[in-house]
Amino acid sequence: MFTARRWWESKGLQIGLLGVIVGSAWVLRQTQGALLFEVYQSVTRPIQMLQTAPPQEERFRDARLLELQTRVVELESQNKKLKQLLRYVEKEPLASRPIPARVTGRGADNWWQQVTLNRGSLAGIQEGYVVKADGGLVGLIESVSPNTSRVLLISDLKSQVGVTVSRTGAKGVLRGDSSADAVLEFYEKVPNVKPGDVVATSTYSKKFPSGLAVGRVKSLDLKKLPASVAKVELFPPIRSLDWVTVYPKAENQQSQNIGSAKPQ
Repeated sequence: MFTARRWWESKGLQIGLLGVIVGSAWVLRQTQGALLFEVYQSVTRPIQMLQTAPPQEERFRDARLLELQTRVVELESQNKKLKQLLRYVEKEPLASRPIPARVTGRGADNWWQQVTLNRGSLAGIQEGYVVKADGGLVGLIESVSPNTSRVLLISDLKSQVGVTVSRTGAKGVLRGDSSADAVLEFYEKVPNVKPGDVVATSTYSKKFPSGLAVGRVKSLDLKKLPASVAKVELFPPIRSLDWVTVYPKAENQQSQNIGSAKPQ
C-alpha cells in the first residue's frame, strides 16, 4: 500500500497531464479545431479591437485635419490666381483699369448662357461693360445690381460678335453654340481661312473693342449655304470660369458706331 501510494504521488501528475493531452486531442479531432478557434477568438478579439479601431475622437480629429488640408490647398490656389490677376490689372492704364470679379452664380440649365459676378454698381460696373478672362473675351455685362452683375456669355445662343481672322483679315459673325465651341459665319462665300487660324474681335464690332482674342478655327465648311461657316474653339475657359476682369465702356469708344449694320 505504501509502495503504491508513493508510486502514484510520483507518477500521478504525469498521468494527469497525459490524460489532459489525450482528451484535448480527442476534442480537437471531434470538433475539427472549432472549439479551440472560438476560445482563441474570444481571448484575442478585445486586443484586436484595441489595435485596429481608433477611438471615435481620433476619427473625428483625422476627418477635421483632412478638411483643413483641403481648405489650405483651395486657399493657396485662390491666392495664386488673385496674385496673377492683380499683376495683370496693374499693367493696365489707370484710366481704363479693369475691375476684378469672381463668378458666384451659374445655373445648370443656363451653364453656357450666363454667369453672376460678386461685384456690381457699387464697384463701378455698368451694363454694357466688357468681361474678359485668361484667354480672351468672355461676354458682356447684361444687368447690374448694387452688389452683383450678370454676364451674357459669348457661348450663349443669343450672342453675336463681329470677328476677324487675324492671319488674313477675313471677317464674319461669331454666334454662340451653348458649348466650348462657337460658329463663325463669314461674309465671304469662300474666305481665306484654314484650321488653326486665330479669331479676334473686329473693327466692325459695335460693343467690343477690336483685337480681343476669341478662339481658334477647328474646322471649316465651305459648302454651307448661304455662307461658309467655321467651328471655332473658344480660348476663354467658359466651362469653368472663376475670376474675370470687367472693363469700362471707355475702352470701347474707338469701336463705337463703326459698321452700324454689323453685330456686336
